[in-house]
Amino acid sequence: MLGAPRPESPPLLPAYVQLAAAMALVGVNVAVAKLLSEALPIALIVCLRCILACLVLWPLARALEGRVPRPRGAVGRNLFLQALFGTALYNAGLLAGLRLTTALEGGLVLATLPAVVAIGSAVWLRERLAPRQSVLAAGGMAAITVARLGGAGTGGDAGGDALGNMLVFAGVCGEAIYVLLAKRVAGQVPVFTATLWMQGFSALVLAPFALPGIGAVAVLAADPGLAGLLVFHSLTASVVSLVLWYQALKRVPAGVAGVFTAFLPATAAVTAVAVLGEAFGAVHALGFMLMGASLALATWPRRRGA
Repeated sequence: MLGAPRPESPPLLPAYVQLAAAMALVGVNVAVAKLLSEALPIALIVCLRCILACLVLWPLARALEGRVPRPRGAVGRNLFLQALFGTALYNAGLLAGLRLTTALEGGLVLATLPAVVAIGSAVWLRERLAPRQSVLAAGGMAAITVARLGGAGTGGDAGGDALGNMLVFAGVCGEAIYVLLAKRVAGQVPVFTATLWMQGFSALVLAPFALPGIGAVAVLAADPGLAGLLVFHSLTASVVSLVLWYQALKRVPAGVAGVFTAFLPATAAVTAVAVLGEAFGAVHALGFMLMGASLALATWPRRRGA
């Protein structure tokens, strides 16, 4: 009948919940990563994390998906690049940056991730960038500017904070590339298999850098609490969050998924204050308000006739 409403597509709420949960777990791990980076070499942390993840993912992939095929051709190259950018570059930038800046300011820099993903989706995947998403990009870039100035207002080393924030932003770029690459391979490889191979490739990339610091494993043996943090870090950041993200990307465009990365800095900020006891100052509030406003403008529902 003329004028009758069109049948609605299947609800996307489950996929949205998966995206939000995945990024919330990554955000919680910002504080965990800061604690680990103060006690262990960065490459060793990430390499051990990937190895632990593989030990969990291998039996899961065999049990739930049957035979675990070796990825070949374009899919294999894609998964290798995801490991290079989404694991190696992201974690190297994040952990190195968190040695110089606070988890709060690192979380504020991570708030630029939706903007970087939105721009990358338009340029690389040719997804449409709505005019309002340019506001998101502008807000993201303004947020990182505020974060770089944060050290001057918190009594810390402003130069160290600025360098740390720039290193975290390098990690943001790696994570954005991972999001876009993950969209290209979503649905082509079973979820647990894709996650397993990405973690395996990550361990191979990081092994040469981790071996010189292998002696630090003794620290883990002597400190069960630190070892527990590493296990938590591995299971949540390298298994659960990746599985949720891959599953959701089967149904959600990369540009829309990028909006949900806003949960990363939000949970990073809450964890930094609640767990690490960092002070939440006016500069942090300003940065998050700026990013929140740009996200609201970019994602506000349109009128039906628009």
